[in-house]
Amino acid sequence: MIDDALTIGPKRSSKVVGRAQGFYASASQSENALMVTMNLAFTEGKFNGSSLTVVGRNPVVEAVREMPIIGGSGVFRFSRGYVQAKTIRFNATTGDAVVEYNVFVFHY
Repeated sequence: MIDDALTIGPKRSSKVVGRAQGFYASASQSENALMVTMNLAFTEGKFNGSSLTVVGRNPVVEAVREMPIIGGSGVFRFSRGYVQAKTIRFNATTGDAVVEYNVFVFHY
């Protein structure tokens, strides 16, 4: 399960604008890849109360991974698009990671 801060930047002091909530599971027996189901739930600013839903395969060893946006709520109702995920930092001991998500979305 994930319920992580969604921030403007990668620093701990970055402004929190929402939560990344969902789950992931192993998606392959032969490589390091995850199946991700995640909502980017916004709690601040003009997107407050809205969310984007990301569902897809995340091959975590690749430098940049692309996953589809399959919908959303609030101002993102009927949205479509994709996210590009890039790992900024990863601590193998604790499992903690900082991941940058660039979001490309069409919404009405």
